[in-house]
Amino acid sequence: RTDTKQILIDMVKAKCALCPMGGAGDALGGYKGYSWATVVELLSTAFQSGPFGAAISGVDRETGKPAPMPLGNYFLAIDIEALCDVEVFKKNAGELLRFIRGSAKDPRGPQRIWTAGEFEHDTRKKRHSEGGVVVPPVLLRDMQALRDYLPGMKEKY
Repeated sequence: RTDTKQILIDMVKAKCALCPMGGAGDALGGYKGYSWATVVELLSTAFQSGPFGAAISGVDRETGKPAPMPLGNYFLAIDIEALCDVEVFKKNAGELLRFIRGSAKDPRGPQRIWTAGEFEHDTRKKRHSEGGVVVPPVLLRDMQALRDYLPGMKEKY
């Protein structure tokens, strides 16, 4: 199907659903995408007893009217140095991301493959060149307090 508006309407009414990365079935590894989506959903809902499925569609199924979307979030910080040398990690990650960005592109598409964080990185570089981002004083104090509270963070930041 290609009618985006109708697909969204049908999803809210539980008449259709999205396939995971790889598509339906196992021919293209759809089960892997399903498993990854399940991990993300668990991390974003289970820790905070958050809603999932139809509860985050943004539409009340009974009335069809807009409804709040109480989304859950999960953030993970990994100490790379505890697992491998940082320079080795950067080299390996760089090789993988360059490989992905160098993949064949759809001639009808944007002619660029963005990898995770690349758009944000480009935006950060642009903002830095323009003098940076203004951080409100209250937020700065909260960030500094968190840094000071966490072991080893004051030395790094």
